[in-house]
Amino acid sequence: MRSPYRWASLVLAVVAGACGDSGTQGPGGSGTPGTGGSAGSPTEVALPWPLTEFPELPDIAKDVPEERIQLGYLLFFDPILSIDKQTACVTCHSEQWGMADGLARAVGHGAGLLAGPGRRGPNNLRRNSPTLYNLAFRESLFWDGRAVTLEEQALTPMFAQDEMAADPAEVVVDLAGIPEYAERFADAFSEDPRVTIDHVASALAAYERTFISDLAKYDAYVAGRPELMNEDQVEGMFRFAEMGCDSCHAPPLFESETFANRNVPEVEGIVDHGLEELTGLEEDRGRFRAITLRNLRNSQPYFHNGSAITMKDAVRHELVQSGMPFTEDDVHLITVFINKALRDETREAIRPASVPSGLQLSIDPSGSR
Repeated sequence: MRSPYRWASLVLAVVAGACGDSGTQGPGGSGTPGTGGSAGSPTEVALPWPLTEFPELPDIAKDVPEERIQLGYLLFFDPILSIDKQTACVTCHSEQWGMADGLARAVGHGAGLLAGPGRRGPNNLRRNSPTLYNLAFRESLFWDGRAVTLEEQALTPMFAQDEMAADPAEVVVDLAGIPEYAERFADAFSEDPRVTIDHVASALAAYERTFISDLAKYDAYVAGRPELMNEDQVEGMFRFAEMGCDSCHAPPLFESETFANRNVPEVEGIVDHGLEELTGLEEDRGRFRAITLRNLRNSQPYFHNGSAITMKDAVRHELVQSGMPFTEDDVHLITVFINKALRDETREAIRPASVPSGLQLSIDPSGSR
């Protein structure tokens, strides 16, 4: 086994061990580099990259009225925002599937209430549903970056003909006609209590900005709790860096605003030129966003078209693309790092028992994870 101590650009980050108050739990590991130390004392942890603090929330996510977030929460789960009154935001971004849907490619309205891998219907999309974790920190949204705000992103699937296909005027009438929603809009937007599409977008975006992942084992590790990542996870982290994975999936978010052509296998019958469709530039053909690797475990299949079924498949493909020699041990350990050390479900969505419209919520198969 290659030891992280032999990594050429080893960085020793000296941080305070008191950050264990996050509540993150995990097994100890005697093979983890570092000096240990008692709670509250400085602890050295081995890192293959400079220590970077988790980013602060943008101003738009600060001091948001709780009433607005709660309104967005209900709208996120309510199928009233779709033409068939059975499809909601959560249909494609469920807590059961890592805030995605467990499908290779998303299925829009007309497929009934069933969500998850068993969903079938007439509106089959070209692309995989990306997770919603850490959307608050992104400068662009969607696989091709075509939206620059969460408010814009929230409305795009709502009105797309093969996704939710809602009519803006009908959405406003429907919501305004439900007393609880009318009251909640007034509370959430006291300066303008009307039900409007802009307010729908603002509420949904406010809620989606709460999907933060920053309490994984990796976060505890860099905060001075080296025992929370075992030897395989630490070794996987160093191999992740050695193979250059961090150049596009940069810590601590483990993503970036990078759009790259990774030669992902095409799916028969689907034509998708990626960023080129937005820019019109031939050099952008096949370029897609470097998505976050946090909570990747639950959002398989992978890549923009769902062509990689397992995480190991995806990791192996990326190592081939690196052009560097690698072994199946590299694949295994990097997968362990992503799967175990970057997993944090402490702030995933919690499904309400009901929504103000009274419509039935989407149905996800039980025992999905």
